[in-house]
Amino acid sequence: MSNLKTPFRYDFVGSFLRPQALKDAKAAFQAGKIDREELDRIINCEITKVVAKQKELGYHVITDGEFRRTFWHLDFMWGFDGVDHKATGKGVPFHDELAVLDDTYLVGKIRAKAHPFVEYFSFLKQFEDENTVAKYTIPAPAQTFQQMIIPANFETTRKFYPDNAELIRDIGKAYQDVIRQFYDAGCRNLQLDDCTWGALVGDAAQQRYKSLGIDLEEVKAQLLEVNNLALEGKPEDMVINSHICRGNYHSTYFTSGPYDTVADYVFARENVNALFLEYDDERSGGFAPLAKVSEDKQVVLGLITTKSPVLEDKQKVIRRIHDAARFIPLDRLCLSPQCGFASCEIGNKLTEEEQWAKLKLVKEIAEEVWG
Repeated sequence: MSNLKTPFRYDFVGSFLRPQALKDAKAAFQAGKIDREELDRIINCEITKVVAKQKELGYHVITDGEFRRTFWHLDFMWGFDGVDHKATGKGVPFHDELAVLDDTYLVGKIRAKAHPFVEYFSFLKQFEDENTVAKYTIPAPAQTFQQMIIPANFETTRKFYPDNAELIRDIGKAYQDVIRQFYDAGCRNLQLDDCTWGALVGDAAQQRYKSLGIDLEEVKAQLLEVNNLALEGKPEDMVINSHICRGNYHSTYFTSGPYDTVADYVFARENVNALFLEYDDERSGGFAPLAKVSEDKQVVLGLITTKSPVLEDKQKVIRRIHDAARFIPLDRLCLSPQCGFASCEIGNKLTEEEQWAKLKLVKEIAEEVWG
C-alpha cells in the first residue's frame, strides 16, 4: 500500500475525456452488440491506459478517469438503498446548454449497502506503486442531500422524510458506512466533489433561494452539517479532501460568484484535509476568502481551465499563485485544473492531446513555483 497522501503540489481533480474505444464499446453494449463482460474488459483496458498516461506525465496521484460512470455524481447515489433513477431527457439548465441528467430520486429511506464504487476502486488500487497513490472521487454528502430536496424531488422525499434533519442523519450515516468500505478496501485518499457551495454564491443564487422562500444561511448550515456528519469517525490515516466548483458540463457552467458568502462555513469549518477550488476565471472572484481557510487545511488552486484547449500563460498563473499567497501561506498551496475534463460522459470541448498538455503545464508551473 502506498503511503503517499494527497494533495500534491501538482494535482488534478479526477475525470478524463472518454477515449473513442470506450465510447464505441458503450454504444455497442447499449445496442446489444456486445455483452457486459466484453464491455467491462474494454473499460478495464482503457483505465489501464489512462493510469499509465498519468504516470508517464509524472503525477503522484492516479484515478480511473471516472470511466465507469455516466455522471460524476448520480451514479454514486444509485449505489444506495432507497435511490432510483430514470432517463427522461430532462436535466439542469447550464449557461447556454441543458445538462442532460437522469432523474434521480428516493423510493425509500437511504441506507448503505455494498457499494459498487468500492469494487471499482479495488481495480484501480492494483496500479499503486512507490511513486503513486490511488484517489477515488465521489459526490459530497451535501450533493446527495441537495439532490433529494430540489423542487422536482421535494414532494417525493417528504413521503419518506418529514423534515431535513432525518434526511441529513441518514445520508451522513450511509456515507460513514461507505467511507469505511473504501478504507477496508485499502483506500487512503478520497475526494468529495461538491457543487452545492458553488450553487450558493452570487446574486443569482440569493434570488433563486429567496423566490423559493428558503433561508440561505439555513441551507449553508445544513450543507456543513451533512458533510461533517459523514466525516465523523473516519480513520485517522485516511485523507479526505473536497473539490468545489460551479458546474462543469460540456465546457459550460452552472453558476458564477465569489466564495465570500460561503467561506465562513466550508473554508473555516468543514472537516476535510484540503480544498480543491475553482479559480480559473473571473467567475470565481478574488483570493481574499482564502484567509478564512482553517490552518489545518491545504488549498489546491484550480487556476488551469478544463473548459478550453487554450494553454494559460505560465507567468500569469505564477503571479496568481503569489497573489493567493497573500492570504494563505505558499507552503499550504498546490496547483491543479479547476475541475475534471469530463464530469459527464459528454466531456469538455478539447481533445485528449490538449487535455494532457494542460496537465503538463500544471506540473511545469508547480515545479517552478515550489521546486
